[in-house]
Amino acid sequence: MHLPPKVTDRAFARLAEIGARTDGKALRVAVEGGGCSGFQYEIKLDAPADDDLVIAGGDEQVIVDPVSLPFLSGAVIDFSDELIGARFVIENPNATSSCGCGTSFSI
Repeated sequence: MHLPPKVTDRAFARLAEIGARTDGKALRVAVEGGGCSGFQYEIKLDAPADDDLVIAGGDEQVIVDPVSLPFLSGAVIDFSDELIGARFVIENPNATSSCGCGTSFSI
C-alpha cells in the first residue's frame, strides 16, 4: 500500500497566493522518466483528472496521477523561498540519490 504524499501548509499557502483555484487549477506533481538521475519531477498548474489523487488544503488542491503515486509514497511536498529562488520542493524517501538541480532523482 502506498502512503499518499503530504503537502505542507507553506505549499498550500503559496497556491492560494498565486490563485490556482480561482482558475480551476491545482498543483500537479508527477514523476516522469528522464532527467540526469533517471526520473524527474514535473510540477505545474493543471486541471484535475478523474483518476487523480486529490490532496486538499483549505480551498487549494495538489493532484497526483496514479502512475506517479508509487514514486511519491510518503513524500513531502513543500514550498521553499530561499535566496537561490522560490520553488515547490519534494522530499522523497523513495529517492536513493538526487542531482543538484533538485528535480531529478533515482530509485
